[in-house]
Amino acid sequence: MPAMTMIEAIRAELDDALARDDRVMIIGEDVGTLGGVFRATDGLQKKYGEQRVVDMPLAEGAIVGSAIGLAISGMRPVAEIQFLGFAHQAFHQIGQQLARLRFRSQGRCELPVVVRAAFGGGVRSPELHSDAFEALYVHSPGLKVVTPATPADAKGLLRRAIEDPDPVLFLEPLRGYRAQRQDLPDVPYEIPFGELRVAREGDDVTIVAWSAAVELAERAADALAEVGVSAQVVDLRTLAPFDVHGLTEAVKRTGRCVIVHEAPMTGGFGAEIAATLAETAFYYLKAPIERVTAPDTPYPLAGVERFYIPSVEEIVATVRRALDAD
Repeated sequence: MPAMTMIEAIRAELDDALARDDRVMIIGEDVGTLGGVFRATDGLQKKYGEQRVVDMPLAEGAIVGSAIGLAISGMRPVAEIQFLGFAHQAFHQIGQQLARLRFRSQGRCELPVVVRAAFGGGVRSPELHSDAFEALYVHSPGLKVVTPATPADAKGLLRRAIEDPDPVLFLEPLRGYRAQRQDLPDVPYEIPFGELRVAREGDDVTIVAWSAAVELAERAADALAEVGVSAQVVDLRTLAPFDVHGLTEAVKRTGRCVIVHEAPMTGGFGAEIAATLAETAFYYLKAPIERVTAPDTPYPLAGVERFYIPSVEEIVATVRRALDAD
């Protein structure tokens, strides 16, 4: 298979899913005629028809609500919300219906729904487009939350999500869509949920990240290597469920942990990671767990977003503080 960007890998997997299972549908705003705002569904309506790739009105609650009804009726819908910030308009459907219906029906209703949404900064988008609200959805029991960082992971995790009997929120990094090309396996493959990826080995500190922050962490590891610091970079890949055992072992190896995410610090998923490690790896820690995050303010205008999202320099400075804590 030729090297692909993340958006190409996602499109290829959606194409495969539509071809292999007549129950799979794609619904969302502009997914058909336009091919999606980022062209993730480009050409799929022409190939599979308007009954399989369906343009929906600008109404996020209606998009997710329709996906729920389709799933209860035996279909396997993939719903696109253009930006995660817009999903607030559908939270009553995601949190109160989609995540709960299998529990509420005592297992009678499977909800094989995938909700795709782009999120994260670094592309100078308008207000409400870049917010990282992933922690809100992790706090909705019954919903799986997936955050790929590479094209290969995006394809394998999306296949797993479409085949899953439970609802999955599939979050795609805005600045990761076309940031890199990667060789993908020639055969179909799935990546299981709840298994992290060690993006880089290291012995002095463990940097934990997900989505676009993984690439940022790897750049920080490069900068640290130039001054003799060996940083391990861990990509969680999925937040619900997340790999508690793998994360614990990674932090035990180095005794230091720096967590990086684009969401504000207070109530961010980094706090859950820190609390978990306090339970599972406390006696192995050589320094306090550190976090590099956005500040506790609304997402700013595009012209100043570089001062808002974490930077390589912030990560390096935080790692050096952790190393000096002995």
